[in-house]
Amino acid sequence: MKVEVRRLGLLGFDEAWDLQRRLAAEVTPRRGFLLLLEHPPVFTLGKNADPRNVLDAGDIPVRRIDRGGDVTYHGPGQLVGYPLVDVRRMGVRAFVRSLEGSIVDLLEGFGVRAWPKEGCVGVWASRGKIASLGLRVRKGVSTHGFALNVSNDLSPFARINPCGQPGCAMTSLSLELGRPVPVGEAASRFRLRFGEPMLES
Repeated sequence: MKVEVRRLGLLGFDEAWDLQRRLAAEVTPRRGFLLLLEHPPVFTLGKNADPRNVLDAGDIPVRRIDRGGDVTYHGPGQLVGYPLVDVRRMGVRAFVRSLEGSIVDLLEGFGVRAWPKEGCVGVWASRGKIASLGLRVRKGVSTHGFALNVSNDLSPFARINPCGQPGCAMTSLSLELGRPVPVGEAASRFRLRFGEPMLES
């Protein structure tokens, strides 16, 4: 599969959501897209999320969207990845596990030990959850994706029950390493890992 990677910088959530919907209509078994970007501060709730998991949104907007999962936060310094691909050949569960594996490999390349948790979706490191995943698959095509905490402010997570888990500790790549990490560096490294081996036919 040929995957067109678009680095979009800081992009409003609604604009990115509209772009995903337009590009999803162009996905074929041989062609897909990977959008890598950051969002201004926003809380998003999956289609079945409990709104009570937003404890105090304050001045941060809240969006109810059509992905799976509960509530999460997006903000500058966080790498958001939206893979828009046909997942019918490998299956949704395998695709999610491959996404998690790519994030684990990325983090280990920085020297950070990370792992998925049995029965959960996402990736954890020593100080807490470092990446969240939430997808929608319609007619075999995935939208939405993952959010990896790179150098973002983690305090907004205290305003929610992240992924519906009260008291869930969150961490970031910069916190784990004890030094700042540019989002662009994490994006470049993820781009190299995305197609191997999960999407190559």
